[in-house]
Amino acid sequence: MTRPRLLDLFCGAGGAAVGYHRAGFDVTGVDNRPQPRYPFQFHQADAMTYPLDGYDAIHASPVCKLYSAATPAWARKNHQNQIPPTRKRLEATGLPWVIENVPGAPLRADYKLCGCIMGLPELRRERWFETSWHGFDMRAPCYHPLQPVTVSGHGEPSGPRLIRRRVISVAGGGRDRSKPRRDADVSDWRRVMGINWMTRDELAQAIPPAYTRFIGARLMEHLKERAA
Repeated sequence: MTRPRLLDLFCGAGGAAVGYHRAGFDVTGVDNRPQPRYPFQFHQADAMTYPLDGYDAIHASPVCKLYSAATPAWARKNHQNQIPPTRKRLEATGLPWVIENVPGAPLRADYKLCGCIMGLPELRRERWFETSWHGFDMRAPCYHPLQPVTVSGHGEPSGPRLIRRRVISVAGGGRDRSKPRRDADVSDWRRVMGINWMTRDELAQAIPPAYTRFIGARLMEHLKERAA
């Protein structure tokens, strides 16, 4: 059977792509930086000018640094809001589309996903998804009974070490220093994200495949409804 073709804009190293592939799509990625570990067909190009014809659906993850909690307030002026022009481009195609970004971004958050509700109980990583079909999903609030792992930061860590933190995190966090815990390393990040092929820096920017497998299933249903 022929798979629907999905264009993955601002694709990074392919976390979102793998989720869509597992949902049944044939994925092509576009990013302005080389992505040697992207697992499917890849084109190095500007996502804001790359041709959008020839696909059945489009996913876009515009750069989120303007709204990311990890970006210092003084540095926000160095980043542009790419969401409105991205949305305008996607709307003009008439195709089904998804835009993903961090909490607080100017999106209509049709779906709010986090590791704790996507089968990744140790991962605290909320992401918002706006969809062309105005998707809707009722879910319980975010809940992390396990010590969560925060995936953020840059540079390869030297390896695991014992520290005193409440939250396992390369990036820091947590004020309860009463119990020693092992700091997270790349292997921890790969495990909690469900990604085994990325470097630390790539993981810090990635969408867990479990998120887009869920979104992809909703998108597949929407495509079938449009074709009926």
